[in-house]
Order: sequence, then C-alpha cells, then structure tokens
Amino acid sequence: QVQLVESGGGLVQSGGSLRLSCAASGFIFGLYGMRWYRQAPGKEREYVAGIGSAGDNTNYADSVKGRFIISRDNGRKMVFLQMNSLKPDDTAVYYCNCPDRALWGQGSQVTVSS
Repeated sequence: QVQLVESGGGLVQSGGSLRLSCAASGFIFGLYGMRWYRQAPGKEREYVAGIGSAGDNTNYADSVKGRFIISRDNGRKMVFLQMNSLKPDDTAVYYCNCPDRALWGQGSQVTVSS
C-alpha cells in the first residue's frame, strides 16, 4: 500500500523538544524529495522543511530555521523532523508529504504549552 504514516507527536512544554517520524511504504522512497508541513487551528497549512532525495539538500521556513532539523534514512524509508526550542506558536498538526507522488500522511498533533 502506498502511504506515509507519521508518529512522535505529543504535548511538550515551551523550550522542549520532540522528534517526528514518517514511515513510507509502497514506493521507491529514495527517489523522492520529502517535506514537512503543519496546520494550526484556524490557519492554512504551511511549509516547514524539505529534504532532497539523497538527504544532502535541506530547506527550512524562516519560522523554524535554527530550531528544526529535517533528516532521512533511505534504508529504513523514513524521514524525521527534530524540533528543538519549541514555542507555543509551533502548536499544529504536522504532516509528512511526498510532493512528486502527491502523498500526505494522516498528521501528528504537536502541542506546546507555555
């Protein structure tokens, strides 16, 4: 089955860290760039970070630059988002995305308390 499945969300205090994981299946993961997006209540979905197929090219939204790190493990067909120095404004549902396959995960809730 072709799908993306996120895990690792939860509740954390401001200043804390969380690591999101996204497991891919049903396609040749190593051929495709991957992205993370997020959507806060009442707001549009926004881009967070992206990584090239080989993992050697990364890009971040200004709002998370210097705090979040995107990485991938092609052998395990997984992409990760390490989130550090979390703020209440980071509260959102986080989605894994493979743009070239038009694939989205189901989302993982991240809540940062002040």
